[in-house]
Amino acid sequence: MRHINIPIFIPHLGCPNQCIFCNQRFISGTQEFDEEQVDSIINEVLSTANYGDECEIAFFGGSFTGIDRDLMIRLLDKAEAYIKSGRAVGIRMSTRPDYINDEIISILKKYTITCVELGIQSMNDSVLAYLKRGHTSNDTRRAAKLLNEAEIPFAGQMMIGLPTASLDDEILCAKEICSLGAIGARIYPTLVFKMTELEALTKNGEYIPLSIDEAVERSASVYRIFLENNVFCYRIGLCESENLHSDSSFYKGPNSASIGEMVRSRVFFDYICEKIEEVGLQNADEIVIFCPKGKTSQVVGNKKANITEIKNRFEYKSIKVIESIDLDGFEIKVKEKEESQCD
Repeated sequence: MRHINIPIFIPHLGCPNQCIFCNQRFISGTQEFDEEQVDSIINEVLSTANYGDECEIAFFGGSFTGIDRDLMIRLLDKAEAYIKSGRAVGIRMSTRPDYINDEIISILKKYTITCVELGIQSMNDSVLAYLKRGHTSNDTRRAAKLLNEAEIPFAGQMMIGLPTASLDDEILCAKEICSLGAIGARIYPTLVFKMTELEALTKNGEYIPLSIDEAVERSASVYRIFLENNVFCYRIGLCESENLHSDSSFYKGPNSASIGEMVRSRVFFDYICEKIEEVGLQNADEIVIFCPKGKTSQVVGNKKANITEIKNRFEYKSIKVIESIDLDGFEIKVKEKEESQCD
């Protein structure tokens, strides 16, 4: 069984602000929104789904709860019809924290909302003001409270490497997303797109984008917070479909299609080193690392970088990695290699 998001992009609809990093028409690849195309978009994706797949209809790209009320309700009605027919399981949407209020909650409660993704970006008010976000950290706290009281699940989207933001700001944001009751999160290292204020700031030297290594390091610190608090991270970095490699849209920044894999690999590296010291295997010759099923590539690292670094750090002769069905998610077990085991 797969989980499939059916993305309906509504670029800038409902959003009166122009954040310094934002050009949603470039990022989504969509210039205008055509309501008449919604059914065809949904049906095209549904035609590729297998029996038992969980399909969510997702309104992304703009501030969904800030668009014209009649349009929002028509779109919700349209999506709900697919749920009632059994072809979709729920509705997901992205919106701004300040566009969640009692009126919006009363509307959303009439529909099968599986998640409201809040574009939080930062919980530092001075950073938000510099970004021209148009909302504060208290707006995020208020939105989370309203959604929790209505039993509508929500997730938090945050950014890494924003202008004026520090790693401490990012860690604070991740911790607040967890404490506010989010079921999920997205981590977006800041990219500089053309035709944005951030591009101008970058060109005149007022903003220096993170390198890929810096973005991986800082994202890993945040990702680990979500893992340890059982908040599922849907994605690290923008999707490949979001014009990441177009010369007409992308300018600078830690732009890599594999940044999510690099971040997860970095987190496992740090965790393995901690486990080795916790178990007391710093002086062993050979060790075995047990990891959850499907996590071998993240444990080993790109081109075996993790294993090579761990060998060098602890002067091991060999390291064996074994997948274990008894482990889950972020779990790792390390033990000394027995004579009967072979590389």
